[in-house]
Amino acid sequence: MTVNMTAPTHGLSRPPEPDLTPAEVIARAEAMIPMLLARQAETEERTYYAQDTHDEFARAGFYRILVPRRYGGYEFGIDTFMRVVTTLARGCPSTGWMFCLGAVHAVVTATIFEERAQDEIFGVGDFICPATVIPSGTAQRSADGGWVLNGTWSYCSGAPYATHFLGHTLIAADEGQEPTPALFIVPRDQWRYLDDWGQQLGLKGSGSHSIVIENGYVPEHFVLDTHMSMYTVSDETPGVRLHDNPQYGGGPLSFMMLESAALAVGIAQGGLDAYADLMRSRTTSFPPILPRTEDPDYQIWYGEAAGRLVTAEAALLGAIQQWTDLCAQGPAAFTKEREWLIATICREVVRLSWQAVEKYIFPTAGSSAVRHGQRIERIWRDLSMMQSHAGISIVMNTMANRELTRARFGLE
Repeated sequence: MTVNMTAPTHGLSRPPEPDLTPAEVIARAEAMIPMLLARQAETEERTYYAQDTHDEFARAGFYRILVPRRYGGYEFGIDTFMRVVTTLARGCPSTGWMFCLGAVHAVVTATIFEERAQDEIFGVGDFICPATVIPSGTAQRSADGGWVLNGTWSYCSGAPYATHFLGHTLIAADEGQEPTPALFIVPRDQWRYLDDWGQQLGLKGSGSHSIVIENGYVPEHFVLDTHMSMYTVSDETPGVRLHDNPQYGGGPLSFMMLESAALAVGIAQGGLDAYADLMRSRTTSFPPILPRTEDPDYQIWYGEAAGRLVTAEAALLGAIQQWTDLCAQGPAAFTKEREWLIATICREVVRLSWQAVEKYIFPTAGSSAVRHGQRIERIWRDLSMMQSHAGISIVMNTMANRELTRARFGLE
């Protein structure tokens, strides 16, 4: 696949449906739930969602939700995007994960890269860009000042249909000094993905393949001397200057945590949907034989799970609003303490979602409902896999506590 690097005409690029509204985009996602649910098994077998699903997402405008309007995107708020993510994950966790971690990085890209780079990066229209935060591979200066990249980057969710890849590497320093991290973005014609996904416990269809770059070239303005989690927005970002939209001036660290929270809520909501279907269609196992909807124990179990999920969703929406409000206040509002506070909210959202499934839905659904390939079995696998994600197991559960406390008491 060759990426079109031609810059759009500034100020004249229009999205395919200029009058499309956030409500219409969310409604389109909701209408796709039955299709996504029906195709869960084939998505896992393929290890990513189908070409026709990808085409439907493109027609629906999903890959342009967060792309700046200057480049033919819809430039909707992150609340719209996260609602679409939650909805798609409710139908198919793997599909929701793959879509989210491919399309979400339009915000980061539009925030941190300068105008020249954005003109070239967003020239393709739809934007799908998996990202990894673990540095890998090598970067060597080319004769013209650009960079030549080599290496393999794992867990690149969204790779099969991606237009770009956002990764990190370490740049060699002078003798006796530690290498420094560098963030780069590379178009699709400079890399390939490996057929190495699908053997994990869960999220088998999330398209989280490894990406290989062999002597891939990127110009100097596609490489930044930073790490995504370390990028500071204390000063006005390139995105705010270019797009005059505070959304492109927010903290990347806290923004990354919102992704996991939105996915967890959507996946768990799918589990509650499946549990409700069992409540309506099945009876208790022991006398008195009653429909599960009439049994006091099942009523309690359903209520416990539902209560956790409505609380998780409310906390997610609150965290999104906090992030948006901080953007409106200006870059200086994104202190380390505020960023880590949002991260801890997201951690609790993930915990509540996991508790609803692991403590109430999965153990009480019945053994036949958790056989391989059943919806609740798949949801349990996917959420279990999610608990091992570095952003949750390390950043949310360990770093967030420590760094929030350090920031609060001025121990930075």
